[in-house]
Amino acid sequence: MQDFQIHGTKFTYHATSKDFTDKIPFKNIREQNNEAKKPIIIWAHGWGHTHQNWLPLITPLEQQAEHIALDLPGFGQSPPPPEDWGTEHYADAIAAWLKDNNFPPVLWIGHSFGCRVGLQIAARHPECIKAMSLISGAGLKRKRSPLKKLYFYIRIKLFKLLRKRVPEGTFKDKLMAKFGSADYKDAGAMRKVFIRVVNEDLTPQTQDVQCPVTLIYGENDTETPAEFGTRLKQLISNSQLHILSDQDHYSVLQNGRHQVIKLLSDFIKENG
Repeated sequence: MQDFQIHGTKFTYHATSKDFTDKIPFKNIREQNNEAKKPIIIWAHGWGHTHQNWLPLITPLEQQAEHIALDLPGFGQSPPPPEDWGTEHYADAIAAWLKDNNFPPVLWIGHSFGCRVGLQIAARHPECIKAMSLISGAGLKRKRSPLKKLYFYIRIKLFKLLRKRVPEGTFKDKLMAKFGSADYKDAGAMRKVFIRVVNEDLTPQTQDVQCPVTLIYGENDTETPAEFGTRLKQLISNSQLHILSDQDHYSVLQNGRHQVIKLLSDFIKENG
C-alpha cells in the first residue's frame, strides 16, 4: 500500500502499476500515460468498505487500464479526516491531488458512498473526470409518501431526543440499536461524518455533471434503490442505466460481479 497527504489528511491506495509506486510517485504521469495509451481508473469504495472490496473486479480488468483503488479517509488504512468532512471535502482533496500530480482526466468507478464523492468531483472539478461508472450510487433523497415522511420525521426526532437525554449504559445501547442504522452504530469516530453525508442531497451537483456516466443498480437494492438510477439518468444528460436482476446493494460486487465486470469493460473501451 502507498499513501499521499493532501488537505491535512492521509489517503492510502492500492495501485496495479509500478509507475504509481516509485519513490517519487506520479512523476511525469501524463507523459507516461500517453505512451502507454491506457486510461487511469480511480476506484472509490462504499461506506464501511475498503479498496479490498474492489480487487475481485480489478483483477480481470487489469490489462485494460492503470488502476488506483483508494482507502478513503476513515476507512481501511486511511485515518479519519481532521474534521467532520462532507463529500465536497473528499472531492476537493482528491481533485487537488490529481491536479498536483499532473494526472490526465481519469475514469472514476464508485460504489455507494464512492459515487457521492465522484458526483462532487465531476460537478466541482469537471476537468479531472473523463467519465464515471456509478454502482449502487447514493446521493439522492428517497421519494416517500406524506405518511412515510411523517413517520421518519417523528422517528428521527425521537432518536435525537433519546440520544441526548438517556444516560450512557446498556439501556441506551439498546435504544441506539433499535433506532440507529447498522452503519450509524458501526461508524465510531466517523459518526459525525456519516450523519453529514447521509443528509446530503446532491441533486444540484448531479445536474452539473457533463461527463459520460454509466449507472449500475441492483433490482433488489433497498439501500440505494434502482429508482435512484432512473432519477440520475434523468438528471445527467449523457448517461446510461443498467438494472441487474436479482441483485442488491452488496451482491452486485459479489455474486453479481461478473455482470458488472462486463459492463465496466465496455465502459473502459468506450471512454478510455
